[in-house]
Amino acid sequence: MSKKLRLAIDGPVVMALFFHARPLSSLLNPAALSWVSKGVTMRGLPAMRLIPHRGVETEAPAPHLNAQDSVEVLGRSYLRDDHTNVTAKILSKVGRNLHTRAHHPLWLIKERVKAHFYRTYTGRRGNPIFSVFDNLSPVVTVEQNFDSLLIPPDHPSRKKGDNYFLNRGHMLRAHTSAHQRDLVRSGLDSFLLAGDVYRRDEIDASHYPVFHQMEGVRLFSEHQLFADAERHGQLSLFEEDGQRSPQKQETHSLHAVRLVESDLKRCLTRLIRHLFGEDLEIRWVECYFPFTHPSFEMEVRFQGDWLEVLGCGVMEQQLLNSAGAEHKMGWAFGLGLERLAMVLYGIPDIRLFWSEDERFLRQFHLPHIDQAVTFQPLSKYPPLLNDISFWLPAQGYSENDFYDLVRSIGGDLVEKVSLVDQFTHPKNKKVSHCYRIAYRHMERTLSQEEVRVVHRAIERAAEQDLGVRGRY
Repeated sequence: MSKKLRLAIDGPVVMALFFHARPLSSLLNPAALSWVSKGVTMRGLPAMRLIPHRGVETEAPAPHLNAQDSVEVLGRSYLRDDHTNVTAKILSKVGRNLHTRAHHPLWLIKERVKAHFYRTYTGRRGNPIFSVFDNLSPVVTVEQNFDSLLIPPDHPSRKKGDNYFLNRGHMLRAHTSAHQRDLVRSGLDSFLLAGDVYRRDEIDASHYPVFHQMEGVRLFSEHQLFADAERHGQLSLFEEDGQRSPQKQETHSLHAVRLVESDLKRCLTRLIRHLFGEDLEIRWVECYFPFTHPSFEMEVRFQGDWLEVLGCGVMEQQLLNSAGAEHKMGWAFGLGLERLAMVLYGIPDIRLFWSEDERFLRQFHLPHIDQAVTFQPLSKYPPLLNDISFWLPAQGYSENDFYDLVRSIGGDLVEKVSLVDQFTHPKNKKVSHCYRIAYRHMERTLSQEEVRVVHRAIERAAEQDLGVRGRY
């Protein structure tokens, strides 16, 4: 059996690299730490523009926080409530739009996908039939993010611990599919959509709390789908009194589903072979998504392992009906730009995508977007490992809350957080966790003294904000 490699890059993770040398203690004064994990108001953030940077720092300073009752993002204010959990560190990423920054590796992947669709799918006059959107606001309603995609109320993806909420009604989108229904409702039959998405997750080299997705949708009328069929007049997209099965939805005819599925797989096979090479070995794995059926994941044979690169399927008819496209069928797919860029360009750490280090960025200033390039690693400085142990509160503790707290304080100095030990007291049944935090600067060697400043700040904030009791 071949080992299956799955890079978990469409989950979140991470931290903000303080690339130029400056005293870390200046970043960790009580005023700067007072907002940790509270999701309080953040004013003065840029509205849909790249944040200016100096030197090689990978992110703008966290905005100043005031004790106000709203969160301001992209020029709009959202009233806080008991669901607000977005942090200043996360909101400082909104508006960075790495996928629209010329010559950035994520931009290269997006442009290669776009160029392939422009060349492959054209109308009678030679114009591309796919519209492209890459600047839609990441702030969406909870209804757009979940309900419009038929995600059940009890689905685990809705958990507060996995998402960034501005309040109970608004959030930072967890996937670009949050815009799918609205774009179909606007009358579009074929479109590509790229953007930044936000999820709370663990911390390691392949997870970051902000990452980038690209998805495509194509709809077919009965005439378009059956245009080449011999019995065109006898075929229909839909059937009455049908039954849902592993092969189809209850409203779809089996013949129509097979044609849509075939078109989808042919389209994506061409795309991925365009990116990876024509000799690429591909396989399809059946899976489940709430918004498509049947659904599939594509895996490719890459460097001896099977790697999942995208998910796709025949769109749920209920979704299309709600968008006013009840007389059409369609397919949809979604892929992670970081995942493809890390594999195609050999980028080992997802934090690098946020780097302003010219040694990283200039490697991707290519004369043509399809030119092959392999990332040349920057000097790797040694990590410093520090453990943190604490007793968990009786209830309410979430690992993602702890990871978010570590990200907020340690930024991109934190390379990885691992749970290395769990202990349950035999008498009082209290549970203790021990985490190992790996600190590594991307441009210089860290001293234990300066790391200890960060680590102690994390210890204090964990006790204050998460209700844990330290064992250090």
